[in-house]
Amino acid sequence: MDDAFVQAIEYRPVSPIPQATGIPVVDLSPLARMPPSPGAMNALAAGVGAACRDWGFFLAVGHGVPDATVARAVEAGRAFFALPPERKAAVRRTEQAPLGYYDAEHTKNVRDWKEVFDVFPHEPRSLAGAADDELVFVNKWPDDSELPGFRAALEEYAAAMEELALKLLELIARSLHLRPDRLHGFFGDDQTTYMRVNRYPPCPRPDLALGLGRHKDSGALTILLQDDDVGGLEVRRRTDGEWVRVEPVRGSFVVNVGDIVQVWSNDRYESVEHRASVNSEKERFSIPYFFNPAMATLVEPLEEMVSEENPARYASYSWGDFFRTRRRSNFRKLDVDNIQIAQLRKDK
Repeated sequence: MDDAFVQAIEYRPVSPIPQATGIPVVDLSPLARMPPSPGAMNALAAGVGAACRDWGFFLAVGHGVPDATVARAVEAGRAFFALPPERKAAVRRTEQAPLGYYDAEHTKNVRDWKEVFDVFPHEPRSLAGAADDELVFVNKWPDDSELPGFRAALEEYAAAMEELALKLLELIARSLHLRPDRLHGFFGDDQTTYMRVNRYPPCPRPDLALGLGRHKDSGALTILLQDDDVGGLEVRRRTDGEWVRVEPVRGSFVVNVGDIVQVWSNDRYESVEHRASVNSEKERFSIPYFFNPAMATLVEPLEEMVSEENPARYASYSWGDFFRTRRRSNFRKLDVDNIQIAQLRKDK
């Protein structure tokens, strides 16, 4: 195995990883009743708030996303990764145009055992820095004649995810005793939300490598579709710091709060550290949807979350600059770990 994939000894997966118990499961089916009753909304908000506070993530069931929409997206992803290497390379992303196919991504400066396809549901977008440091977000779709229905399937799935993400955002706002639409204004047509299709091939040394190294998501929310037949998501349990496996639950999504919600909530909620393991026998697929605000967003604790007794714990930062830095690190091994919100804490 190439040394680029080998994790440091302290970060290598240790087998067997215990299965997590007590993971919160939130049934969103009351949202299907229009309008939902105030009691149902309060109960859902309380459940989401407890999950975000105690775990940093939860399983969402009864979410209303059609099974057929999910199945089409999964089938499209499998069909794409089954293409010959040269056809995938035709939509390969670059450092300046970081959407499309890639198979050499790094997390914490170690190469991940996976290949990915990234798409922006809202595009085109550019993030201008210095004249020679501009990222241009234009989707690179395979030709529809070569992969019929691929684009349509992913766009349908992304639209369903955005609808779900806005509902979840309202529940999070309610759980923090904010007005229901308090956070919606950050997610207009200029949002930096992106969706990824992951393939984790069988790995000859799953004791040395990870499909996705340990990290916390830098955005607002992540909605993850796990491969029900394989699994591999692992989280660092908050109570004892141990790594535990999140077994797939058919028909569910894993929802986790990212660093932005942690900052907005002024540490009421904390993003969860997680990773993806691989195995030597089966390939695994997943589809994460990263719900992110506009490039121009200045991220800081919300004024409603700050008081004299509980001052702001983070300095404000530009999401566009933060996002640019994170995307750059996917392409190269850096001399130091990537920027983290812990570096922005005022009380460090």
